Amino acid sequence: MANTFLLEIVTPEKQFFTGQVESLVLPASDGSMGVQAGHEPVVVAIEPGEARYKADGEWHDLVVTQGFAEIMSDYAILLVSAAENAEDIDEARAERAKERAEERLRQKGSRAEYYNSKAALARATARLSAARQHHHH
Repeated sequence: MANTFLLEIVTPEKQFFTGQVESLVLPASDGSMGVQAGHEPVVVAIEPGEARYKADGEWHDLVVTQGFAEIMSDYAILLVSAAENAEDIDEARAERAKERAEERLRQKGSRAEYYNSKAALARATARLSAARQHHHH
């Protein structure tokens, strides 16, 4: 049995990645799921989060939004609405979004606005930690 399988990551904009990989980790609805060559055929719902794949012995991290993956024993295709390499997430952009959210929190308007800001802050913080984690690998 081959120890690699073909991985395709496709978004509406483009073919994001195609290549032979040794391993794949997906953010599935019930936690992260690891895929190796020889996996039984399955279709998985993907949650927004971090996916990673190992090609030529090296792990590559990416951030994906919701979609699904079709997995065969020698082939996996990820159909997601968006994907970006963790190292491409603009750290400065995430930083600015976080500052704006914090600024809004300081100015605390109505309660609803406060909750919106908190959600925006949580999102910005999540993006930032994904970007940072990547820079420090």
